[in-house]
Amino acid sequence: MRHSFMQAMAERLAERDVATFRYQFPYMETGRRRPDYPPILLKTVGSAVSAASEAAGDLPIFGGGKSMGGRMTSLAAAREPTQRLFGIVFFGFPLHPPGEPGTDRADHLADVGLPMLFLQGTRDRLAPLSLLAPVCEGLGERATLHVVAGADHGFSVLRRSGRGDEEVLDELAGATQHWIDRVLGVGSGRR
Repeated sequence: MRHSFMQAMAERLAERDVATFRYQFPYMETGRRRPDYPPILLKTVGSAVSAASEAAGDLPIFGGGKSMGGRMTSLAAAREPTQRLFGIVFFGFPLHPPGEPGTDRADHLADVGLPMLFLQGTRDRLAPLSLLAPVCEGLGERATLHVVAGADHGFSVLRRSGRGDEEVLDELAGATQHWIDRVLGVGSGRR
């Protein structure tokens, strides 16, 4: 939750009147490199949704996260649907492990009964668009794919692209805010 990407995204979303509730997985909190086992990760997501729900009062809540955090959020939503979530935002969905192309990690998405926003870079080696786009198409209207030209899995872009990482962060925040407004049925006004 203290990663520079997460901090920058939280700040940009706040500028767009979208509050964030960040949390840490136990393995990150203790400084371990190896992720916790799925039951611990899923319990952490559930606890975070509960805490965010309590803090948010009547405000609508969207789950999500960067890479594994987003995937664990969708796994939790597929296994135990919650009335509190209005949708899930994936900042780089990790479709497969490095060097092992496949779509098995997306199988559970069919069981997620929520709108989903996939923010993906064209250079993301963990989710090539040739594999991710058909997954999103298979989810129908629940899935929105926003492609970030030239971005990798961490949303960094090459200098020769003519864009900087700051511009990409602004694009991600703007696309997220626009999608949330659409899901909530908010017009051009603010939430």
